[in-house]
Amino acid sequence: MTITIYHNPACGTSRNTLAMIRQSGEEPRVIEYLKTPPTRDELVALIAAMGITPRQLLRQRGTPYDELGLADMSLDDDAIVAAMLAHPILIDRPIVVTPLGARLCRPSEVVTEILPNAEAGPFTKEDGEIVPARKARIIAE
Repeated sequence: MTITIYHNPACGTSRNTLAMIRQSGEEPRVIEYLKTPPTRDELVALIAAMGITPRQLLRQRGTPYDELGLADMSLDDDAIVAAMLAHPILIDRPIVVTPLGARLCRPSEVVTEILPNAEAGPFTKEDGEIVPARKARIIAE
């Protein structure tokens, strides 16, 4: 099984999500998207797989969001995607892709919705918050 996380090691939510994946017994493919940004086609496919709009994936805090005028609601999806490609820090994180789907994992426990083995037990986040285990999933083959 292949699980991929688009990860920023400087982000606590991203680190917690990666740890939850590993606790479930999976070793994901880790893409540090600031070092290896997705291509336009990859980014558009991720957005579609998550069922969100480019604007919903746009990160504001700690980015050039304001300087680039990205609050302008007249900007279309192509303009937002172009901004994210030019400035990958604008891509919110972490994004996780599993055989069960793709999600922007904010908060980190969203990852349990798409982990095949999310029942691996409760997880304690870096800040001490405990995330209870999810019930086992039955996957139709």
